[in-house]
Amino acid sequence: MTPPSPSEIWLLWRDTARTPACNMAIDDLLLETLPERALPLLRLYRWDRPAVTIGRAQRFPEELTGTYEVIRRPTGGGVVFHDADLTYTLVFPAGHRITRLNRQESYRIIHEALQDALTVPARLQECESENVDRRTMRCFVSPSRYDVIAPDGGKYAGAAQRRTRKGLLHQGSIQLSAVQGNRELLEQLLPAALSRRFNFTWQLWSPDSEWLQRAAVLAAEQYAGTSWNREKYAG
Repeated sequence: MTPPSPSEIWLLWRDTARTPACNMAIDDLLLETLPERALPLLRLYRWDRPAVTIGRAQRFPEELTGTYEVIRRPTGGGVVFHDADLTYTLVFPAGHRITRLNRQESYRIIHEALQDALTVPARLQECESENVDRRTMRCFVSPSRYDVIAPDGGKYAGAAQRRTRKGLLHQGSIQLSAVQGNRELLEQLLPAALSRRFNFTWQLWSPDSEWLQRAAVLAAEQYAGTSWNREKYAG
């Protein structure tokens, strides 16, 4: 990875609570429109209802639908419950120093920075969990390599990625127990930890109404639909 530049700019979007379909559509559109911004971006966001996300190639968990709205992510990974966590998204344009790393190395350096944001002891998982069925796994039950975990092995944070010719989408979840339940504190500590680790400056950003309308259309036409959520499984 090339040395960081002190003059590098990353965008910071402190988003609000949105529907599950809208949250996933926004992340998808952030990846699709990377060339329009040409800068890394961090989005911090919430959910307007109890929600569960599942990986792009997972089986749909019918048993969860009575309590949670279940939505399929554009990235991989397993089942994630969004009831006591901070969700964040990082996107990096093609050619950025982090996109030149392989998946495991990019996980590692992002999660090393994330580890710095926590107020409890934590470490990175050194190896993959054995005998995990990726079609049905629950992310915070089966830690993957370089997930952030507690000393007793419980999982604090994990993520999943998608790469295209336009760049890298990294969707992550951090348990609020990693900061004694203080969401507002974590929303401050995470950007600070990333900027220290990667040596850049934040610039506040938010999309215009036209961009948000594009996300709303994508949410309605894809992410809220039965075809995407229940029929996408390709295993």
